[in-house]
Amino acid sequence: MADSTAVATAPSRHQSTREIVLFGGVYGAVLASSMVAALTQYGHTSAEVRGYDAAWVLVTACASALAHGYAHYIAERAPHRRWDILLAVRNEWPLVAAVLPTVFLLAGARWGWWPAKGIEYAAFGLNVVILFALGLLTARWSARSWPVAVLMGLGDALLGLIVVVANALIK
Repeated sequence: MADSTAVATAPSRHQSTREIVLFGGVYGAVLASSMVAALTQYGHTSAEVRGYDAAWVLVTACASALAHGYAHYIAERAPHRRWDILLAVRNEWPLVAAVLPTVFLLAGARWGWWPAKGIEYAAFGLNVVILFALGLLTARWSARSWPVAVLMGLGDALLGLIVVVANALIK
């Protein structure tokens, strides 16, 4: 009887879709900005280099998603079903999706759609807008008023910007 009570009160191992999307979106936007800052630190801005930058941002996001999924799987230390590790990794898709706008900007610079020089500023701006939108969205989902939601979105964008700048300075 005690065992069934323990199982019934055990926390759910599965995060909500909303939490997965928001966590991955925020992490991916910050990761993309940090990667662009690190990759452009030495001033290489040719179109060819931007193509490599796009590839590295995407590869890093995929590696991060795999690491996060595996870490969630291991951290739970609960009995697992055979395919739980695949589900844990699959739940990291928002992280990869959040870097795709940055990958698109960098790849577009490689393909000559826009100038390669200075594209990192567009990527930073885009990722700040993504962080603002995610902050606004979560505030509205939490039944905050529009003015409060906008302020929370601005605060989240500012915090993300601080993280990116700090990351760039450390590298």
